[in-house]
Amino acid sequence: MRKISLFIAMSLDGYIADSKGSVDWLSGQSNDDENIDVYSEFAKNIDTVLMGWNTYHQIVTELSPKEWIYKDFTTYVITHNEYNSSEKIKFANINPAELVKRLKEKRGKYVWICGGANLIQQLMSEDLIDYYYITVIPTILGSGIRLFENTKHEIKLRLLNTQSYNGMTDLIYTRR
Repeated sequence: MRKISLFIAMSLDGYIADSKGSVDWLSGQSNDDENIDVYSEFAKNIDTVLMGWNTYHQIVTELSPKEWIYKDFTTYVITHNEYNSSEKIKFANINPAELVKRLKEKRGKYVWICGGANLIQQLMSEDLIDYYYITVIPTILGSGIRLFENTKHEIKLRLLNTQSYNGMTDLIYTRR
């Protein structure tokens, strides 16, 4: 059965975007030369990306408007609106938990939950996330979009690995 992995960054105070929805604060304490390419290592084990509409829209309008950055994966975008899907980007008007349960049954590599917070929280409430890859960014935002908001029940985790670089800390957990 395929595993479901959350791979995301958050501020030290637990936000994944600032109060305007921006993620331009996602950097370490100095230049990028001190960063480790954690993403490339993570991406070797996935073949499917799942994201909400707001995350998709931010990628195609702000973060990478000229090129679809996840072209090596099949992407599912959860949305209530009707859009034309392509071979690599599938728009789905479906309960995210149901989609994840279906994806878990299919053959393939891991499924990456890319964002946003609402989607993550729905999957957490159904206990569908197997691995939590969280990078803590050395920034305190004070407000914005919280990663862990209104969880319906306690989720016990086991720490698998940590590493620090450029003021950032990667934490990798699995469910206990």
